[in-house]
Amino acid sequence: MAEALFPVFEVPNVVEKGAEYDKQYKRSVKWDIKKGDFVRDGAGRMMECEGREAFMIWCFKAAQTERYTCLAYSSEIGVEMEAATANYDERTIESMVQRTIIDALMVNPRTEFVRDFVFSWEGDKMYCSFHVKGIEWDDIFEISL
Repeated sequence: MAEALFPVFEVPNVVEKGAEYDKQYKRSVKWDIKKGDFVRDGAGRMMECEGREAFMIWCFKAAQTERYTCLAYSSEIGVEMEAATANYDERTIESMVQRTIIDALMVNPRTEFVRDFVFSWEGDKMYCSFHVKGIEWDDIFEISL
């Protein structure tokens, strides 16, 4: 009997990413928003936080991260603030900032909604705050940038 020219093997089943993504809130490393650094204990070890706080930190950091500038993140993570603020009309800038923040945060399947944007201007500086609600929560938290 002749041997096959090419080896024969079973093709493994490919598990496709289902529509039902893991929506559990995972614990993570605690982040100090004011310092812009990880929270450490007295021994210098990074402290952990539970899923709800980790999600809030993720929302804040995702709204602060410019898309395509960090090789560690996929192209789905981050905002496009440079493009949004390139226009000189305040109303257009506000609309584009709102759109890019909503797009960035709704990537996470744990986000139920992002809304109630409030903008304030001091000269050419813009400040923004908005509300985010995670799935399965009764309360809403506010993020200020």
